Amino acid sequence: MKVLHVTYSFAPDPMGGTEVYVRELCRRLQSLGATGVIAAPASRSDVYEMDGLRVRRFAFRPRQEDLDALYGGDREAADAFDAVLEAERPDLVHQHALTPACSGALIARSQRRGVPVVFTYHTPTVSCQRGTLIRWGSEICDGELDFRRCAACTLSGLGLNRTVSRMLASTPEAIGEAIAQAGLAGGGWTALRMPGLMRRRHEEVRQVFASVDRIVVLSEWVYRLLRTNGVPEEKLVRSPHGLEPAATSVPAAWDARYVRLAHLGRIDVNKGTRLLVTALRMLPDAPITLDVFGVTQSDADQRELDRLREAAGGDGRIRFLPPIDHRDVTSRLAAFDAVVVPSQLLETGPLVVLESFAAGVPVIGSALGGIAEKVVGGVNGLLVSPHDSVQAWQDVLGRCAGDRALLQRLRTGIAPPRSLEAAAREMHELYTAVLRDRPSVVQPCRA
Repeated sequence: MKVLHVTYSFAPDPMGGTEVYVRELCRRLQSLGATGVIAAPASRSDVYEMDGLRVRRFAFRPRQEDLDALYGGDREAADAFDAVLEAERPDLVHQHALTPACSGALIARSQRRGVPVVFTYHTPTVSCQRGTLIRWGSEICDGELDFRRCAACTLSGLGLNRTVSRMLASTPEAIGEAIAQAGLAGGGWTALRMPGLMRRRHEEVRQVFASVDRIVVLSEWVYRLLRTNGVPEEKLVRSPHGLEPAATSVPAAWDARYVRLAHLGRIDVNKGTRLLVTALRMLPDAPITLDVFGVTQSDADQRELDRLREAAGGDGRIRFLPPIDHRDVTSRLAAFDAVVVPSQLLETGPLVVLESFAAGVPVIGSALGGIAEKVVGGVNGLLVSPHDSVQAWQDVLGRCAGDRALLQRLRTGIAPPRSLEAAAREMHELYTAVLRDRPSVVQPCRA
């Protein structure tokens, strides 16, 4: 069978955890007889080989002023994706993102050709406009799609106070439609349109949930969110992340002088890197080093990296380093005493937690989402209450510095993560079942 995997981005562009996981999953699926092709948006359409996979890039030119595309999907990207479908003729599409470029329109185009679609909910951006599932920036959200509540939360995330956000979220949608017809945009005009825009986005999300053949669930919090929004049990397939077995790595010799911490991932404001840097700066005499291996996928990420360097204030204990090649992650992490994951959003992984455990290294992380599902405080790592002040992170870092044997003890509670082979076999079984259960439909002939 041929499976077309749709991702937010792909190499040689910087890749996040989702793209890395999809790449490795495709490699494993190849050995099971499922040929994988990657489709991802880019500035222009292209086809090439990368990491042993064929990659199809479909043209997408983001226009921030086009609110209809931002909240409902880009028509040009869908047309370009249609050309990918025509060229590849996949048996099944597995979509791993829901964005203006990777919108519900791609699913509709696939199904129009009789191609079944599997969808994986990888990140909160699928259904949360704020991208975190942290309501008001401080409360864990149940993810229920309520367009006025979500509009208020989104406006709050843009800097408005809660009272004003709630008032604007109650604006009659007819006013927003009149503003759109008048061609008014930006600032207050967009805020007045927010209820209608959010309703449109929720309609797309609901349509995706309703129309795809199956939804892959990576974490229990995703399962609860989908059930809260009425997705039937029989459509959901629990299949947590898997990881390739780690190459044999020998932990670095214990260094009595320093607690060595590593932080990996995208440089994004919601990843909590600033919280971590600030907490360490407030412990100027603590014998702790922090190596930040950051991935920048956008201009916003680069600006945040510049701000983080400024926040570090030249502290010699803090280093900002290039990302680690995925093939070397576990061996490199073995040199650290702990990996720190201070995310301020719900994550289905993150993969770095599994990679840390594969390296035999404990995790210090936020008690949120997938982190809290994998890290058992006091057993294989330490958990910090979500959205506590910098003081909470300062306390846990100080605890590690004061009890030099703590992190060494936590190593003994680490179990090897689930294998990628197991995850790939589950996906292959899923694809086979979907293709078996779906009636065969002949795709349109090439023109």
